[in-house]
Amino acid sequence: MPAAVVPLTAGAGLLPLVRLLQLASPALPVGAYTYSQGLEWAVESGAVRTEADAAAWIGDLLQWSLARFEAPLLASQFAAWTAGDDAEVARLNDDFLASRETAELRAETVQMGWSLVRLLSELDAFAALPGWRARLLAIDTPCFPCAWSAAAAAWQVPGDQALAAYLWAWAENQVMAAVKAVPLGQSAGQRLLAAIGQRIPPLVEAACSLPEAQWSNYTPGLAIASSRHETQYTRLFRS
Repeated sequence: MPAAVVPLTAGAGLLPLVRLLQLASPALPVGAYTYSQGLEWAVESGAVRTEADAAAWIGDLLQWSLARFEAPLLASQFAAWTAGDDAEVARLNDDFLASRETAELRAETVQMGWSLVRLLSELDAFAALPGWRARLLAIDTPCFPCAWSAAAAAWQVPGDQALAAYLWAWAENQVMAAVKAVPLGQSAGQRLLAAIGQRIPPLVEAACSLPEAQWSNYTPGLAIASSRHETQYTRLFRS
């Protein structure tokens, strides 16, 4: 029997996924590749020397920092954007800025947020959507999760998929930083991504239901690494 003909309209619902792939792409021009979030200092200090060390460092940050604070906050911002609650978006944006424990970490999210806002303002795919550009520009000093969640909400990406992609993009950037700084081979990088990626679905599920009273950004190792990186003698990365 001949193969069934798939109607052209079958892919019409894929546009949100395509937009999400664009948001999560390393090609997104926000400068994420220039940051290591303290990983470069962990390598310099000897805390991260091997593939196993990198897996432990990145995995711990994913579980105890991203998944317990940044991820639920981003999910809440996504919901607020979708509901038209811009006051809640602004409150969460201020909370995230206040949670950055070092000058480098704050400068990172401010710079990446500014770059993404500028990009979205120039993209007809976002700026031409009624009201979205004005809403985003009304946020004072938007952090990166704020701008990113605005794009995901405007493009009607399902919330759980948006959160998974955000965590994946962060993990990919961390792994590529480890590949350069440790250094590790490309195969080691892919093993790390496979292992870390497997942890993302349950973390997304937990983050989506975590009450704000239980959010926690307590990662002293990250704060120490980031503050030490500020005065590190030789550096490849900005954080």
